[in-house]
Amino acid sequence: MLHIGNYNQLKIARINASGAFLTSDAGEIVLPGRLVPKGAEPGNMLNVFIYVDSDGRLTATTKKPRAVVGDFALLKVRDNVSVGTFLDWGLEKDLLLPFGEQIDPLRRGDEVLVRVYLHSSDRVAASARLDKFLKPADDALSEGTEVELLVYAFSDLGAKVIINNSYGGLLFRDELFVNPACGERLRGYVKKIRDDGKIDVTLRMGGVQQAAQDRETILQALKAHNGLLPLSDKSTPEDIAGLLCMSKKSFKKAIGGLYKEGLIDITSEGVRVRSM
Repeated sequence: MLHIGNYNQLKIARINASGAFLTSDAGEIVLPGRLVPKGAEPGNMLNVFIYVDSDGRLTATTKKPRAVVGDFALLKVRDNVSVGTFLDWGLEKDLLLPFGEQIDPLRRGDEVLVRVYLHSSDRVAASARLDKFLKPADDALSEGTEVELLVYAFSDLGAKVIINNSYGGLLFRDELFVNPACGERLRGYVKKIRDDGKIDVTLRMGGVQQAAQDRETILQALKAHNGLLPLSDKSTPEDIAGLLCMSKKSFKKAIGGLYKEGLIDITSEGVRVRSM
């Protein structure tokens, strides 16, 4: 079955001045001559991306777009036309983001996070209305699972994220020890799955592993700051998060553990590596 808007392994039927003619269950598809790999011959298999060109014809390319159907991607605006906005996705034919699939007005040079989808006309298109592509939690997720996060919006509660390219989730503001931008990808963990299928996520793994990681983070920070961190249990949560990307509670627990291990001293200046 031919997958429009994605990669396909197709066989070369013949080659002439126009290019390579590839066999598919939708008929022959032309790979333009300038894109035919050197030395290619009839009978060879090629991995090509298939899309519908401006004239409505199925076309093959060996170029790699920045996203395929089903992907979320941050793309740059090329231009606005009567039916929508053209986005640069790495191919000669720009990707159309119809006005009906936009949320905010866009100008040339802007970046917008979109979902690439296949329109009913078999043309590949983009949508900035991401929520409709996200599903609630299912059996594939469980609390504590490590996941990939894609930041796509912000609210008063925190950062809205796409989990594993499939689910909607929320990274609460008090979990944001970094300042991610829209379109930024992070590693995180499922913190809680609510009864309504909504998902809370965190950037911290929790438990014994997280405690060990926090201690290592402090030791590495001490090394980078010549053995002294100007932080203590009286420091503000903002100062601690800004330097170490952890909460004040986690910081206090970590320095307590390091002190008991004899690795640090806690002084009026802050946390200092213990001299051996």
